[in-house]
This record gives sequence, structure tokens and C-alpha cells, in this order.
Amino acid sequence: MANRKVALACSVCGSRNYTISSNPNRTNRLEVNKFCKHCGQYTLHQETK
Repeated sequence: MANRKVALACSVCGSRNYTISSNPNRTNRLEVNKFCKHCGQYTLHQETK
């Protein structure tokens, strides 16, 4: 069985730049500062469903 992938979306422009494996034990959405190539800066990226 393959792992499900979840996208990380930029909180500023909304583009989905990164994918991660979903974790069923995670209760809250993951929030990480990542570089957004569309904004050109480090912004908060949130897990999407």
C-alpha cells in the first residue's frame, strides 16, 4: 500500500509547492516555514487535505 501524499500550501499566495507523506497520528495541520518560489521569500506553509 502506497503512502498518501499531502500538499503544503503557501499562506500568502496559496500555491502548493511541497508534498509530504500524510500521518494519521497528526491531529493538527502541519505548519512549517518554507521558501516559496512564487513569493520569493520564506513564508508559512500549511498542510492541505
